[in-house]
Amino acid sequence: MGDIKRFDIDGKAYVLLSEEDYEDLVDGMRANAVLAGIAAGEETWPLEIVEARANGGNAVRIFRTYRGMTVSELAAAAGISQPYLSEIETGRKTGSVDVLKRIATALKVDLDDLVVDKAD
Repeated sequence: MGDIKRFDIDGKAYVLLSEEDYEDLVDGMRANAVLAGIAAGEETWPLEIVEARANGGNAVRIFRTYRGMTVSELAAAAGISQPYLSEIETGRKTGSVDVLKRIATALKVDLDDLVVDKAD
């Protein structure tokens, strides 16, 4: 950390630091928040999952593959037919909210992980 200047204005203490030092401080706080989430049991995704989502891959297929499930296994766990799941994975059907919730539960992910476009 570079030169930090401390001063008072009207009896209140302030500090002045470079923008680079400020950004480092904010980055450190964000990293601590992420680490606290991980310590609390939040799951993090490996880089290949993040990249696949960012590149427009189908979330259901990406997470199914990551979880090591076949189409048949996921369809059974979600209580839907295998052809219907295949249509969701290929984008021919979007799936109702209820079905997507069941798929998310079977994959142990949040519904947002399946429906929020991660490429934005």
